[in-house]
Amino acid sequence: MRAGRRLAFDFGTVRIGVAASDVHGILASPLQTLAATDEELSDKIAEIISDVDPIYLVVGDPKHLSGRSSEKSDAALEFIDLLKTLTDLPIYSIDERLTTVSALKDLHSSGRNAKSSRNKVDAIAAVAILESALQQEKLSGRIHGLQE
Repeated sequence: MRAGRRLAFDFGTVRIGVAASDVHGILASPLQTLAATDEELSDKIAEIISDVDPIYLVVGDPKHLSGRSSEKSDAALEFIDLLKTLTDLPIYSIDERLTTVSALKDLHSSGRNAKSSRNKVDAIAAVAILESALQQEKLSGRIHGLQE
């Protein structure tokens, strides 16, 4: 695997979870959760990209369980368009079905409830998205998600 940090986003119309990997692509960690309607969203994302200095970005694609695109998929694509205005880095769209459900289960098993952990759920879902990309990269040397 190529050295360098990776950055993932779990896009939602209310909140956007953000996660980053270590430089070796071994560990994915939650960074923060952003308000999707924040007027300074672009500036905050640009600052995160600058601080993390990733080699690529990953955005979760919230498909239907059947695998078909959803309205949320269209919104995620619009978010990818925003990211393209902020960076020239490769941006991959990764299937994220059930990552939020998995994040909620992880929080619940650690003794936290969904209401008190609402802001953490999205960042933990971003970790799951990034872990999926890292796993693909480790197994095949590339990411199987759609490069935008």
